[in-house]
Amino acid sequence: MIRRLLQAVVVVLLVTVITFILLRLIPGNPAIAIMGPQAYRNPAAIVQFDRVYGFNRPWYGQYWLWLDHLLHFNLGYSYNLNQSVASLLANHLPKTVFLVGISIILALLCAVPIGVVQAVRRNKIVDHFFNGFSTIFYAMPAFLLGILLILVFAIKFPIFPPEGPQGEGLGVLITNFNALVLPIVTLTLITIALFSRYMRSSVLDNLTEDYVRTAKAKGASERRVLLRHVLRNSLIPIATLLGLLLPALFAGALITESVFNYPGMGYLFYQQALKQDYPTLLGIIVVVAVATVVGSLLADIAYAVLDPRVRYVSQ
Repeated sequence: MIRRLLQAVVVVLLVTVITFILLRLIPGNPAIAIMGPQAYRNPAAIVQFDRVYGFNRPWYGQYWLWLDHLLHFNLGYSYNLNQSVASLLANHLPKTVFLVGISIILALLCAVPIGVVQAVRRNKIVDHFFNGFSTIFYAMPAFLLGILLILVFAIKFPIFPPEGPQGEGLGVLITNFNALVLPIVTLTLITIALFSRYMRSSVLDNLTEDYVRTAKAKGASERRVLLRHVLRNSLIPIATLLGLLLPALFAGALITESVFNYPGMGYLFYQQALKQDYPTLLGIIVVVAVATVVGSLLADIAYAVLDPRVRYVSQ
């Protein structure tokens, strides 16, 4: 675990370096993006802006300055929103965690039984039905699904609001949960399509293993074999997905939050990317990178919990 933690630190640093370089390659001038086109008439103001925020340095000098602040737990200051990046994340991150967390829980509760039923009823009507369902939603972009849900359930049949809950704090999500239904459904349907396909394949693979035939030969019922043995081993790929799916979920949340005007971290990233707010973008990317690395470590631990044959020993 210590070795993996050290590797995780290296990975996060590499992510920040690559992202820092890519952000600096974006065309445009941050000073112009912040102060507006009228800044062209005042070159001295642009020079002052670059000096204050370090844009007059080479990229590696800018990166070292930012990394030094990060090591002191300072994520920087948003010169566009006139607020520290830490306070922005404290306000927006819990809303994204709430949205993604509920979507993952609902997706697991639906996808695991669907995948098991498909495997048991392979090539039957129910299998073909859910295969069609998963293919459609797996291939459908999040923004298209979100727009379709708005057209049907917010405009054609005005059951739910067309945008997510607005306001500060998590309390507004509870009091206005009706506005959160469509964003949750958007992320959940796409995640179900992904999880159910993997679950079906995993159950089918495990049903052909020797331990299944042995359990049946000892007189164990189909139900006992399926629930006690096959299901546990089949959950290992899902544990992998949960650990490595965080970047994809964040990308889906970014698009979903933009479609529904939901004030989460993804929507914040989208808005500040348009305004070239580098400190905010880097702060969000650091959070996502750390979450991804932690998710990968948790997936490794889940292997040993779900499958007693897996043991991590020093090589």
